[in-house]
Amino acid sequence: MEIELTTEKDKATFAVSGTLTVQTAPDLEDAIRALDPSFRNIDLDLSGTEYVSSAGLRVFVATSKLAARRGGLFRLVKPVDDVMEVLEMTGLNEVLEVVR
Repeated sequence: MEIELTTEKDKATFAVSGTLTVQTAPDLEDAIRALDPSFRNIDLDLSGTEYVSSAGLRVFVATSKLAARRGGLFRLVKPVDDVMEVLEMTGLNEVLEVVR
């Protein structure tokens, strides 16, 4: 998995490519936790993410809570069809903001 961070004003965007699994999810979680608190809004660009396991879903929920504590918004951006299917099967597409 590769993670690329871009920032603009109070928004941080993490572009995640590859697979988000129990082995790789801690890397994303560490990158998000290391983010300066001035970045209230967090986007995860999933256009290059091929697969998300339950460990990845846990990172999504934790990041949503982090953004909310900061008074910001969290969005999942451009999930591929396979990832969108997992979000729909778990109902997270109803809880988290998903931008197709």
